[in-house]
Amino acid sequence: MQTDTLAHVPNVEPPAPLGRGRAVAVALLALAAALAAGHLVAGFVGPTGSPYVAVGNWVRDLSPHPVTEWAKATFGTSDKTVLFIGVTLVVLGCAVAAGLLSRRKVLPGQLVAGALGGIGFVAVLTRPDLGQLGFLAPAASLLVGVFGFAWLHRRALATNSRTTEDRRQFLRVAAGVVVGAGVAGLGGGLLASRVDVERSRRQVGRLRVAEPAPPLPANADFPGTSGFITSNRDFYRIDTALTVPRMTAENWTLRVRGMVDRELELSYEDIRGRGLIERPITMACVSNEVGGSLVSTANFIGVPLRDILEEAGVRRGADQLLSTSVDGFTAGSPVADVLDPDRGALLALGMNGEPLPQEHGFPARLVVPGLYGYVSATKWLTTLELTTFAAEEGYWIPRGWSARGPVKTQSRIDSPRDGDATGTRLTVAGVAWAPYVGIDKVEVSADGRWHTAELGAEVDLNTWRMWRVRLELPAGDHELAVRATDRTGETQTDRYTPTAPNGATGWHSISISTK
Repeated sequence: MQTDTLAHVPNVEPPAPLGRGRAVAVALLALAAALAAGHLVAGFVGPTGSPYVAVGNWVRDLSPHPVTEWAKATFGTSDKTVLFIGVTLVVLGCAVAAGLLSRRKVLPGQLVAGALGGIGFVAVLTRPDLGQLGFLAPAASLLVGVFGFAWLHRRALATNSRTTEDRRQFLRVAAGVVVGAGVAGLGGGLLASRVDVERSRRQVGRLRVAEPAPPLPANADFPGTSGFITSNRDFYRIDTALTVPRMTAENWTLRVRGMVDRELELSYEDIRGRGLIERPITMACVSNEVGGSLVSTANFIGVPLRDILEEAGVRRGADQLLSTSVDGFTAGSPVADVLDPDRGALLALGMNGEPLPQEHGFPARLVVPGLYGYVSATKWLTTLELTTFAAEEGYWIPRGWSARGPVKTQSRIDSPRDGDATGTRLTVAGVAWAPYVGIDKVEVSADGRWHTAELGAEVDLNTWRMWRVRLELPAGDHELAVRATDRTGETQTDRYTPTAPNGATGWHSISISTK
């Protein structure tokens, strides 16, 4: 009699799921390794190729206009920091979710890692300032993220018992990943900073000016104002660059192309050797609220932009000069304005007696008096293209801003400050500006009664003017307001409008108390 015997098959229980803390640690370690790998490779192919930076730029570019304006109004010049914090929190949240979904199986976490890597890939590929090898940085992040997560997950499962030795093994793995990611991230940072901008600025040295700015008259400034010339350190900075571009003068070139008779390619020394002029110019940001501080004045050093464009030969029909930064930012200026000899647009190499600081556009930038910066003040300049407003749009135009941005007449009270307590005899002082038009009169209202202010000397049509008025008020609470009249006879309106789409309007007003 033949009997069948069944072989004994032992029951193999699936491994216990990872604890929540260990699962999250696996995901965060994989994220750190992935970002560090991308940052390291970006050090070779270009700093903006770092997926983390590229995603920040991508989010900035795709943000709806109301969101962008809310961020600028809420966070001011800290909006870039807030953007990076927001991106970081979202990525960390995705990593935590990936870890919790992968307590038993590795696939969910790998899918999340792949999705994050794919977003980084797309963000990098949209960058206009990267070469053909730019894709290597997000590719490194993607591969390290997906396969690194799988490797760490296996190591975590293999040491998932509660024994002291298993915990130590996993901690050793985690420490190794953290150290490796730190070294890679530091290496990427060092590679990205190998372009020594400060060394290049020192080699440029002091710019020799053939036509210096005239000395300031003694009565150009008044006590209590912000000061006529703004230091480089205090000059306002508004731009779209999440990381400040790094360029050297010796490797910089400017291309002039488009609707021109002859294309030009000029080096830094070509520009420097043309005979530099120095001009005091007031610049204002279109995002400056009524009474805001996004306006400054400096002595800019450069060459007339008109001379360069005339050398290229502007063809009939070209009405826009589209300037492009090394990071892809573009601004469109009316050709009539940049060719106007009275306006005096500059291709600037210097600022307040020294080469442009890195954050203000070194090696070269545009300065066009009377136009808001979003349509004229391109920093880290690489290309000038003669085109038309119908054919091309600058960066901010499809985001809800006007194509042409003449600076509006504005005035501001600098002292006293809102909420100050003063004596009954006081001096109210501040600034007013209407670049390329000029300021003819400033008036200050004290509780509805207008007083004509004393104006400081007009240094240049393209600069602001200081003003002051002495008042004697009774003890109590008072409302002060200021309005300016420009050289065309137009007085500031009291009607408040927001900064978008072409600059704020309204009277700057403050509340004070006297005793």
